[in-house]
Amino acid sequence: MRVSLVVAAGHNGVIGHRGKIPWRLPDDQKFFKRLTVGHCVVMGRKTFESLPRPLPDRKTFVLSRQPHESGPDCEFADALDVVLERARKEGFKECFIAGGEAVYLEGMAFADRIHLTRVDAEPEGDTFFPKIDERHWRLSARETHPADSRHARSFDFETWDRIRHDPA
Repeated sequence: MRVSLVVAAGHNGVIGHRGKIPWRLPDDQKFFKRLTVGHCVVMGRKTFESLPRPLPDRKTFVLSRQPHESGPDCEFADALDVVLERARKEGFKECFIAGGEAVYLEGMAFADRIHLTRVDAEPEGDTFFPKIDERHWRLSARETHPADSRHARSFDFETWDRIRHDPA
């Protein structure tokens, strides 16, 4: 099973500020949906609680240190490795890690690919995506999206593939 991180970040690594995403990019939202529908998505509790509802047409795993009751739309767990093993056993071909900061940090060790929307901005923030170490990751694709009437900022869809897997 492939493990992928999916994230939108400014040039300064900011992914959030006070529990909110600092931009609205409709094409990035469509990209996220296209990537993740039919797969499993892993996120932290705060990220999950920031959503208006569970993501449709995806199996959602929520990481939390506090016990929660799982429901039909999501399953709670306290460890990423446990979630990834469950996803493998359930037959998922790909599992997407979708934040927040601590989950991305932990997920970096398991990831085979990073889908990064690099937003042309350096917003104020309190939540960050870890720096991509180019000794371990190779940029394999980039698609530029200029600013337009629906997108106040330009952005690039970048795909990074692991050069060597070093889960230390």
